[in-house]
Amino acid sequence: MISVNLLAIFYLVSGVLFILALRGLSSPETSRQGNLYGIIGMALAIGVTILSVGNFSSGFIYLILFLAIGGSVGAFIAFKIPMTAMPELVAGFHSLVGLAAVFVAISAFLNPVVFNLGNPGDIKIASLIEMSLGVSIGAITFTGSIIAFLKLRGIMSGSPITFPGQHFLNLFLGIALLVLIFYLCKTQIPSIFWTLIAISFLVGILLIIPIGGADMPVVISMLNSYSGWAAAGIGFTLENTALIITGALVGSSGAILSYIMCKGMNRSFFNVILGGWGAADQNISEKSKEQKPVKNGNSDDAAFLMKNASSVIIVPGYGMAVAQAQHALREMVDALKKNGVKVSYAIHPVAGRMPGHMNVLLAEANVPYDEVFELEEINNDFANCDVAYVIGANDVTNPVAKSDPQSPIFGMPVLDVEKSKSVLFVKRSLSPGYAGIDNDLFYRDNTLMLFADAKKMTEDIIKSL
Repeated sequence: MISVNLLAIFYLVSGVLFILALRGLSSPETSRQGNLYGIIGMALAIGVTILSVGNFSSGFIYLILFLAIGGSVGAFIAFKIPMTAMPELVAGFHSLVGLAAVFVAISAFLNPVVFNLGNPGDIKIASLIEMSLGVSIGAITFTGSIIAFLKLRGIMSGSPITFPGQHFLNLFLGIALLVLIFYLCKTQIPSIFWTLIAISFLVGILLIIPIGGADMPVVISMLNSYSGWAAAGIGFTLENTALIITGALVGSSGAILSYIMCKGMNRSFFNVILGGWGAADQNISEKSKEQKPVKNGNSDDAAFLMKNASSVIIVPGYGMAVAQAQHALREMVDALKKNGVKVSYAIHPVAGRMPGHMNVLLAEANVPYDEVFELEEINNDFANCDVAYVIGANDVTNPVAKSDPQSPIFGMPVLDVEKSKSVLFVKRSLSPGYAGIDNDLFYRDNTLMLFADAKKMTEDIIKSL
């Protein structure tokens, strides 16, 4: 059995490794090293926690057994999951973190003696407050992540689900949670504890259903933050330093990421936290779907334009992820470079369905990091660009965000693709993006629509080159 002092030192080391992991993950060049730090830190934390139990009884055998089963299932899923389903995977894992926090809190409430929290009906007030916050945030994270998973998977409609008085109901339930926590600490009645959990589950659903599919990247980072705070709350209950450090890191980094994403989408950070946004009037899309003329092109047209260009900017989006076109895109870019064409990649902060989605896909195809630029770094370059090759992006290139105050994406910073001399837009159809509105870029005079699967069109362009 490890001594308390030695255990604290190991937990501190794992915490430092987690901080180094976050530092590494802040840049594509150091992300592999960051992942390695995180793996070592987690392995160390789990290992010393197991050794600290000190009782190698049948319970210890069950612990190892379930750890092996869970780890094997997680490894199998992570190995088999396609990159297009990564957002759903993240949402699913967030739900498990929340559910784990709920189960630990229930265990601590029913059997506080084991956790040195007091006796049933006479639990320490500080522990009860921490437990209540942990179980509430955990329950909200669980159901909220499930709704996000269903929306991302297409099982539930990605459109915002709203009803009259929704915000007032959320406010009432939020106040009810605070009142229940107060009375739970005062009376320690089990029925109040179970009611607290039930209402928290409901709040998680109500927070996420009014958020549309276009805003899912922010939802993913927000739920990531919630899962961290749930873990931190339970860490205080269990007096586990590793859980407190890890939860605080995940919670704070997720909150910071959510804030950055909100700035990237011109959203209110507090509205995101409260789930009171993303329910813009989707009927706007109906009146914007009137028939307008578009210019159709093919792979030969696209190859001719790009081969004779001096500069090309690639704008990847979720359509590239669905078609798994990143490797073909890299081949096309290599062919253009041989012809002396300067090629860059423009990444919008909310392109795809989760933060960094496009960066990960391009890294998978070994695209050099110095060719990939964020919106604020490259947006001014479109005015001097010969060809912009938009492959599957939609809302993040829509000029309506700058011109129509009635649009649900108005004010959201978008890539200034329309300023390019020529725009090649690869898309299966003229269907709207996640925001449910038509893209005005489709009908611009300098836009050539390439209706096809993103991978097949890119491969055909390679042949034409």
